Amino acid sequence: MSVATTLTAEWERIDLLGACVSAVRRGIEIPGEMEDRLKEVQNQVIHTRQQEPWITVANDYGFQQIDQDILACSLAPEADPRLGWMYQELQSGVASPFPTPALIREMFVLGEQESSYFNQRLTQNSPLIRSGMINANSTDNFYPITPTTLARKELLGWETMEQINIPGAIEVPVRADWNDLVLPEASLKQIREYLLWVTHRKTVEIDWGARITGGPVALFAGPSGTGKTFAAEVIANELGWPLYRVDLGLLVSKYIGETEKNLNALFDATHGRQIVLLFDEADSLFGKRGEIKEARDRYANMEVSHLLSRIERHNGPCIMTSNLQKQIDTAFTRRFQVVVKFLRPDSQARSQLWQKHIPPAAPCENDIDTDFLGNEVKLTGGEIRNASLHAAFLAAGENIAISMKHIASAVLTEYAKKGGELSVSSLGKLSEYLEKTS
Repeated sequence: MSVATTLTAEWERIDLLGACVSAVRRGIEIPGEMEDRLKEVQNQVIHTRQQEPWITVANDYGFQQIDQDILACSLAPEADPRLGWMYQELQSGVASPFPTPALIREMFVLGEQESSYFNQRLTQNSPLIRSGMINANSTDNFYPITPTTLARKELLGWETMEQINIPGAIEVPVRADWNDLVLPEASLKQIREYLLWVTHRKTVEIDWGARITGGPVALFAGPSGTGKTFAAEVIANELGWPLYRVDLGLLVSKYIGETEKNLNALFDATHGRQIVLLFDEADSLFGKRGEIKEARDRYANMEVSHLLSRIERHNGPCIMTSNLQKQIDTAFTRRFQVVVKFLRPDSQARSQLWQKHIPPAAPCENDIDTDFLGNEVKLTGGEIRNASLHAAFLAAGENIAISMKHIASAVLTEYAKKGGELSVSSLGKLSEYLEKTS
């Protein structure tokens, strides 16, 4: 029996409750046989909620009966489209096949005290909202409650994820794993601890009763090319979730109000989804807020505050990268669960990076000495990766094995990217490999 089939009683119950609302609104007495059937179906619902999938979902997220009722109502149009049409008939002026809080309260005939408790179950800190199972607006009784991908997966068994369209973000291919990271043990330890905030959240929040408002949020700080984005890939890979890089240039607008609208669209689209958000070069937006000299400065500060608020409430891993940690406002850094410093690699780390980035199946001359390269060539991990690939293409172009000559030429090309005057002598001892072939 499929997961969806075990919830058949839920959908029939909602259908009957909707029919009762329709009858009452028209001043028609509810037929006795309908009332009898509703009682039977409600008993079936009570029974099925002691079984899978309800029992696990309720225990994992701390759902009460009212939470399960709300969740079932939001999922009903997905399981049975007829119920979406019924909702639309009962909610004139609401262009959505999903129910509003007002309609659900009417369907379950909630009194004043019951309605107050119902509203509490839709606040930002309630188990239902924190679970990421639904999208709802706690301040608007006529805003439709919609289910998330997580709810469809957990209760309907829908394994296929729909194409995710996240405004202002693009998906980053995830290929890196722990073996690819060359970092000090202290930094690796912090990254593993950050993962615990995601993988053990249910235990700490639900079982142990901790209050967690959102996140976790991490700051990866260090020079360009030291592995910050690489580490974000490792985290996404470990979780088995997609990684999305947020393009702040697409979100920030010169028009007042547009930035907040764009940010809201970003976080609304990611709500309840199992994804990792990466804000690259976050200091460009989250730097220290300057003195207010004109209206635009005041509004820019409001934009930053709005973004900080949305990030703080977002349930899911957010990773910020910065080349200049000192420029990050301390008011913002307090919101990070983990701050990982990415330092320029030392000679031993550089040697390991050369070993990892020279293509493993490539033919190589015996003169390649990665320890020598680690000592002589003071590049970052990203620069070493570029130089290794460039050397490989130089060798492939000559149809010969990679040699120190190719690596020396590739390193010179990498140095040239930094600008300024450059000569072969800047390679130090590595320049000998170029001179021998000149």
